Amino acid sequence: MNVWLGVAAVVVGYVLGANSPAVWLARRLGIDLRAVGSGNPGATNVARAVSPRAAVVVALLDVVKGLAPAAGFGLADHEAGLLAGAAAVIGHVTSPYLKGRGGKGVATTFGALLGSHPAWAPLVLLGWVAVVGVTRWSALGSAVAALVLLGEGLAWSQGWPNIAWAIVLSVIVLARHWPNLRRWLRTRER
Repeated sequence: MNVWLGVAAVVVGYVLGANSPAVWLARRLGIDLRAVGSGNPGATNVARAVSPRAAVVVALLDVVKGLAPAAGFGLADHEAGLLAGAAAVIGHVTSPYLKGRGGKGVATTFGALLGSHPAWAPLVLLGWVAVVGVTRWSALGSAVAALVLLGEGLAWSQGWPNIAWAIVLSVIVLARHWPNLRRWLRTRER
């Protein structure tokens, strides 16, 4: 991969990922999303604070901001696509526009997955849908989807860039959901 292509992939992916459709949409409706519900600038909190329909729009836009750079740069070079998708997820969770307080990265990770490894996406989506369908808990479904992505990356990857990419994205999603999962585990222990 050309160094300049890699740099462009990281910059474009990060800038796209750092933009928050959830915050923009809520702000247009006069709602400070970071001050209501969980305070998280993501689709799940939009569903609580605004409406389920608005949450679907936000989720789709978050998917697109992972998909577009991953697929676009992936056309030129697969590894550049991996970098762009990962940078979009990192931008989403560390948005400088939100003072470093971004979302959980699930939809953007799914978009990056669609852009870089679309064949892996159905199983990841199935894991999320199955867990959320049974438990009605998005955080647990997201953690399971991240573990499925990690498993696919380790089992089906050809080459270390794909494995590293799957590990990084899985760890980001798991780390962003860890506080919710830890609270749940402590409640269950009591």
